[in-house]
Amino acid sequence: MNHDDYSEKYLSDILSSMKTVAMVGASMNKTRPSYFVLKYLLAKGYDMVPINPGHGGKTLLDQTIEASIFNIEKPIDVVDVFRNSEAAMQVTRDAIEVGAKVVWMQLGVRNDEAATLAEDAGLKVVMNRCPKIEYGRLSGEIGWMGVNSRVISAVRSKM
Repeated sequence: MNHDDYSEKYLSDILSSMKTVAMVGASMNKTRPSYFVLKYLLAKGYDMVPINPGHGGKTLLDQTIEASIFNIEKPIDVVDVFRNSEAAMQVTRDAIEVGAKVVWMQLGVRNDEAATLAEDAGLKVVMNRCPKIEYGRLSGEIGWMGVNSRVISAVRSKM
C-alpha cells in the first residue's frame, strides 16, 4: 500500500462501511481538532466512542468517554488516532487486539512500522489524513465552501 497516495475508492469504501469509530485522544477542549472531528462525524451518523484516560466516565457531546479502547463492549470498525506518531504503535497494537478493521491516523500522524503491523494483521490503514476532511471532500460537501474537492460528479453521495 502506498501511504502517500490513497485512491478515492479506498477512502470512500472505508468511510461508507464504518459504523463505530473509537477516537483515541478525544479532547474535551472545544478548540481542539479532535472535538471538531467528533462533532462532525456524529452529525453524519457515525457511532463515535471518545477515548481519553484522563476523562473516562465523563460525557462529551452526549457520548460517554471511555478510559481505554478495551472498555468498549461493541465491535469497532475504525480506530481514529489523535495521538502523536510514536503513540500510534501502541494504539495500533490495541486496535489489532480488539479486532478493529481500520487504523486511521490523523493529519500529521504517520508510523510506517505501525502501518505494516496493522496490514500484516489484516487491517486497513490510513495515515496523515482526516476522516472529516475526506468525508467532506468525497461527498462534495467541502465544495460548498469553495474548496476544490478534486471530485467531479453529478451523482449524490451515498455516504
